[in-house]
Amino acid sequence: MASAPAGPDRVAVRKAAFASAVGNTIELYDFLIYGTAAAVVFNKLFFPSGDPWVGALLAFATFGAGFLARPLGAAVIGHFGDLVGRKRMLVITLSVTGVCTALIGLLPTYQQVGVWAPLLLVALRLVQGFFLGGEQGGAVLMAVEHAPPHRHGWYGGWTFLGSPTGMFLATGAFAGATAISGDQFLTWGWRLPFLVSLVLVGVGLYVRLRLAESPEFAKIRQRGERARLPVAEAFARSWRQILLSAGVNLGFNTFIFILTTFLLTYGTEELGATRDVMLLGSLCGSAAQIAGILLFSHLSDRLGRTRVMLGGGIFLAVYAFPMFWLLDTADPALIVLAMTLGYAGSAAVFGPMAAFCAELFATKVRYTGVSLGYQSGSVLGGGLSPVVATALLSFSGGESWPIAAYLVAGALVTVVCLVITGEPTRWAEPEETEPARA
Repeated sequence: MASAPAGPDRVAVRKAAFASAVGNTIELYDFLIYGTAAAVVFNKLFFPSGDPWVGALLAFATFGAGFLARPLGAAVIGHFGDLVGRKRMLVITLSVTGVCTALIGLLPTYQQVGVWAPLLLVALRLVQGFFLGGEQGGAVLMAVEHAPPHRHGWYGGWTFLGSPTGMFLATGAFAGATAISGDQFLTWGWRLPFLVSLVLVGVGLYVRLRLAESPEFAKIRQRGERARLPVAEAFARSWRQILLSAGVNLGFNTFIFILTTFLLTYGTEELGATRDVMLLGSLCGSAAQIAGILLFSHLSDRLGRTRVMLGGGIFLAVYAFPMFWLLDTADPALIVLAMTLGYAGSAAVFGPMAAFCAELFATKVRYTGVSLGYQSGSVLGGGLSPVVATALLSFSGGESWPIAAYLVAGALVTVVCLVITGEPTRWAEPEETEPARA
């Protein structure tokens, strides 16, 4: 009678998934507090302008600059992650990103040092984005490569809990800083969430340094099967998977970064909502997305990754216009409801994505392939969406329907790429399997 596939014990699997979730939470906190600050702080202190939407556009452009560095970071860090190991790269990415975040909290403003303020801000944002580009792919692999194949979706989904949890912490940190500093928020209160990052990084490093290396990587290292040039081999043999996984992530990232960044400015500047209402919407939405990720990750192990994610991609397309109809009422309760539903529904794409992407690539190029595909979609989706949405709103004279149409277009890219890819069925390439025994 055949037995279940051998693998790590449950304690080791859960420890790896938990470590990935904690580390990714801290990394995403570092990255996402910038998005919140771009919407409510940087447009005033680093890019002063008589027109609030011009300041917002410039601030969101620096937000996007962090995304531009992510594919390069994915290529470089993914390459070394496939060459020397997942764990070592993840310790480096967490450390550098945390230091950059704290330094942003210490920067002088435009009023204090002039043009040096935005230049230093962009420089730190680029370094931060570079190292985050290698973070998420590695965190995904540490969870998925420790887990048994029939539980890839569930444990892989733990990694992406870092995004809504990081958003929850980032939003909560800004809400707390607002309450503590009051009228002094734009003077010194905004700096607190950035400085708190150093404490969180210490916690994350403690967890990650106690984690064992990925068993899948350890296996190919022991057998001498590591790729000599992982980046070159990933492009040569897995370019199609890189492109399709980028397309899958594009629509999701377009949608989610409209929620996490653009709507904070749209709500306060265009709808007249208070900052507290918009932050409440982000908090409720993040909590709903956490629950959604767990649910849809579990379902993907039972129903298949692509089937669950297709449902999520269709939701993103169908919900785009109703979301803005609810928002444009300017009713605080409906604003919070619109944001919460958006976060929750998007989890159907996001939750299973960790396992979906990991299962597309061979072990020896998996760090590189997953990172390049995921981060390329992030750039084209999340990096551009706040800038594009701000420009569309300005050109349309305050009309929201072009932004909704933009979200529909992004969602359709996700749906088409999922259909083309189909269900990932191979965990390892043929050359990675052990030779048949006589």
